[in-house]
Amino acid sequence: MVKRQVVGAHYGLKDWIAQRGTAVFMAIYTVIFAFSTLMLPELSYEAWSGMFSGGLFKFLSFLFFLSVFYHAWIGVRDIWMDYVKPTGARLALHLVTLFLLVGYAGWAAQILWRL
Repeated sequence: MVKRQVVGAHYGLKDWIAQRGTAVFMAIYTVIFAFSTLMLPELSYEAWSGMFSGGLFKFLSFLFFLSVFYHAWIGVRDIWMDYVKPTGARLALHLVTLFLLVGYAGWAAQILWRL
């Protein structure tokens, strides 16, 4: 008889809370971003660049992108764990997803700090 490992009632709770927390931050940031964009005097590169010239908005934008990528990591990782049963294929998909999301984070940082 194979003994089943009991993981407890809190298994997955941290990921659930993290995904909800990132979703709340993304929603708040989206409202702030939309309001800030609508309040620009004109839609030009100079106005857009001026909005990002302060370090705070740049930092909040980077946190937004990190939230998007972490939120995506939790969701996609759970999809791979639930639906891809061969361990090698699942590991390969986890690694490809992880490398893509880390690369996207670096790309987002490069774009933001160029503005």
